[in-house]
Amino acid sequence: MKEIDFENLKKKAKWVRRQILEMIASAKKGHIGGAFSCTDILVALYYGGILKHDSRNPLWNQRDRLILSKGHSGTALFAILADLGYFDAKELPTYCKNSSMLGGHPDRRIPGIEADTGSLGHGIGIGAGIALGAKMDGAGYRVFVLAGDGECSEGSVWEAIVFAAHHCLSNLTLIVDRNRQCVLDFTEDCAPLDPLANKLEAFGWEVRDIVGHSFKELLMSFGDLPTRTSSKPLAIIANTVKGKGVSFMEGKLKWHHSIPTGDELAIARKELDPDWPRD
Repeated sequence: MKEIDFENLKKKAKWVRRQILEMIASAKKGHIGGAFSCTDILVALYYGGILKHDSRNPLWNQRDRLILSKGHSGTALFAILADLGYFDAKELPTYCKNSSMLGGHPDRRIPGIEADTGSLGHGIGIGAGIALGAKMDGAGYRVFVLAGDGECSEGSVWEAIVFAAHHCLSNLTLIVDRNRQCVLDFTEDCAPLDPLANKLEAFGWEVRDIVGHSFKELLMSFGDLPTRTSSKPLAIIANTVKGKGVSFMEGKLKWHHSIPTGDELAIARKELDPDWPRD
């Protein structure tokens, strides 16, 4: 692995979570828990030298494609795309407000967004189709799909998983944000997924099971993609904590889409930015 500044990645992730907090608190809507759980994954992809992309040319033919299947966590991706220059960061405070281009879910009007997502269970199918097209064209780009574990109870997810294995889509990487929660329950109490790794392997995928908040593990799991020789699609089970980064949110079901106000907002700001407020 090339030299990586892990401390800088941690600082960037904290900054992204802070933007998520401010966007959702201002709009009084959004899904903060799931956005926090997948922040480190997205930071590793965009700032860790994994994704091929160019903010000056969002439609560059050889860019890697990222599909955020769990589109309700779009605030995390919006913050990153703005920071990288895909669009003006002044758009972030307009999130979910009248005439804003940033709605509750990603859509292709936003530079850097590859697919309209948020209707859960569709992202892996979209990604598999794009990956098959790339394979047929002999294109060198890769396709990444970031999905929530809650949406993995959708039948369409497993249809796409079968399709990808059958077509040997080794250029497709599925990342499951395994925070073990869905809207109002824990996944294993309503639609159990375990043993998820064994199931994916049985469906013909290579599987890596990692800590989704460890930048070392994230970057190691992505690092060999350019030289990987397996014909199988790759699934990375990223074990995460819903609400990660704010102590009173971590692992709590209510923070799927609750909005912090008053003392909660003040505490969250302090935990994400100890220097708050600034003069």
